Amino acid sequence: MDHLAPSNVPVYETDDQRQQIWQRCLDQRQPALAIRDARRGWIVRYDLAHLEAELRADAVQQLRDRVASRRTYPTGTDPISQAEGVGGEAGPVSGDLHEGSEQAARKLAAHVSTFVFDRDNWA
Repeated sequence: MDHLAPSNVPVYETDDQRQQIWQRCLDQRQPALAIRDARRGWIVRYDLAHLEAELRADAVQQLRDRVASRRTYPTGTDPISQAEGVGGEAGPVSGDLHEGSEQAARKLAAHVSTFVFDRDNWA
């Protein structure tokens, strides 16, 4: 698998559901990528720790740049800040990126999947 379609992005609500998704990804030797509804929007979470893998530094930077380029910036924010520019954290092993709706989170997760599922991007 080289990416997820927005409609195929798993959704979890509880830690037990998250653990089930992560276990399934471990069993399939795939990165974990899922979304959840949070208090103030949706969170796209990716993780490669269970595979003892991480993204190369240049892949992390490309991911951050591509995610930031898709965002609009409300007045008073600093798009230079990674947390505001990317909308969360995007690291080599895992990331938590924020979106305002389930549809937007699914689209973002599908975009992120093209980076994290590409083993050429792994260190």
